[in-house]
Amino acid sequence: MAGDALIRPTAEPSRRDWIAVMSAMLGAFMAVLDIQITNSSLKDIQGALSATLEEGSWISTSYLVAEIIMIPLTAWLVQLLSARRLAVWVSVGFLIASLLCSLAWSLESMIVFRALQGFTGGALIPLAFTMTLIKLPEHHRAKGMALFAITATFAPSIGPTLGGWLTENWGWEYIFYINVPPGLIMIAGLLYGLEKKAPHWELLKTTDYAGIVTLGLGLGCLQVFLEEGHRKDWLESQLIVGLGSVALVSLILFVILQISRPNPLINLGVLRERNFGLASISSLGLGVGLYGSIYVLPLYLAQIQGYNAMQIGEVIMWMGVPQLFLIPLVPKLMQIISPKWLCALGFALFGAASFFSGVLNLDFAGEQFQHIQIIRALGQPLVMVTVSLIATAYILPQDAGSASSLFNILRNLGGAIGTALLATLLDARAKVYFDYLRESIVPTNPQVDERLHLLTQTLGSEQAALAKLSQIVHEQAIIMAYNDAFHFIGIALGVSMLAILLTRKLPQSMAGGGAAH
Repeated sequence: MAGDALIRPTAEPSRRDWIAVMSAMLGAFMAVLDIQITNSSLKDIQGALSATLEEGSWISTSYLVAEIIMIPLTAWLVQLLSARRLAVWVSVGFLIASLLCSLAWSLESMIVFRALQGFTGGALIPLAFTMTLIKLPEHHRAKGMALFAITATFAPSIGPTLGGWLTENWGWEYIFYINVPPGLIMIAGLLYGLEKKAPHWELLKTTDYAGIVTLGLGLGCLQVFLEEGHRKDWLESQLIVGLGSVALVSLILFVILQISRPNPLINLGVLRERNFGLASISSLGLGVGLYGSIYVLPLYLAQIQGYNAMQIGEVIMWMGVPQLFLIPLVPKLMQIISPKWLCALGFALFGAASFFSGVLNLDFAGEQFQHIQIIRALGQPLVMVTVSLIATAYILPQDAGSASSLFNILRNLGGAIGTALLATLLDARAKVYFDYLRESIVPTNPQVDERLHLLTQTLGSEQAALAKLSQIVHEQAIIMAYNDAFHFIGIALGVSMLAILLTRKLPQSMAGGGAAH
């Protein structure tokens, strides 16, 4: 982002600066919201487009692949085009892509339009993060990160609920129409808040094109590998093996290119900075926690408890809505408690909520999750506001773009890796537990004999009783696998907490929030 910010801002931000930051945050909120908003409506969209369940998965995958390719290109595009020009162009593109999605006439057209939506939305996320770094001085940085936290945690929390409600009451097309009003406000705010600057077309002569190609190819293949690997049984599929190989080779080449070039696309040297490197590890774990929880919890409620999209949304809302009230309080807490300790406490609460979720049984449903969701809602804002501050505390202004790209990529990759591992873990552990439980289901066991006798009386035949008993065992095995999945998320968040505890203390002007005027 060197073209826009070579000097760290020290003056009080103007009204235009705040409008620019707020507009960029609105864009990031919409981009993150659209990752999750289709999840509740996939069945309706698949039905309208005559797509199978497996084909329909590409509606989400195409968005994620395009988004993760665009995130690291944003810093370079800002230097080339200027922040104002890029922000407005991608905002207009995002709105057009949203409208095209609502008009999709086939699965293929929907995948193309979702990819376009993800590509333009992918720029909005790092733009919002970087605006905080280049527009706000250190003593206002906490407020900026609090706004960014809303985009990163509240948006995915309400996405499935909002998508389910719109689909049920208005039709699936409205999950795309909803982007239009805030999108127009965002474009107006960006046009007013960001100053006009000339593009730097001369940068095209020195651009690291090999870096762009290797990074885009590597991240794109890796995202498809992680999203589709479980559905295609991982290494049993030649497509998945091929994608994994291309991703590995491309990303290794990218790292070699970035280290060896004087003007790299992304300055990987920022990872050597202690706070940024450790906070990046935490960002991976945070991705596992954020996206893993939103993957496992709805799956459990639908598969075991038979909840519909609206009922699932009501459970998830207990995690989302309280954060709106808590996030603004975090900058004030930072004036009393060190951001490092607040962040560690946030990871501890978030991790504890995951472990509390890992005690599932047949009677554990939405009502039992309410207090756990509130604990999550207490932890997530403490993490989201502070972890970004800790990561960027010692980053030089000319490295703001690289830091923003890497930090957001790692959180998204943490989510993709975590979701892929969780999907595989659920299947594998359910099989292990089923085999384990089946060993004790023998006629010589008096409890089994008694249960079979009762089921035979209820269902009218021994064959029906045996089938019901097998179903009960399967169900118990799956519940035990879900417990393991929540424990896995808790462990990932625990590692993130340890990484944060090893970071350096923040500068006094930043740690004090608004105290350093």
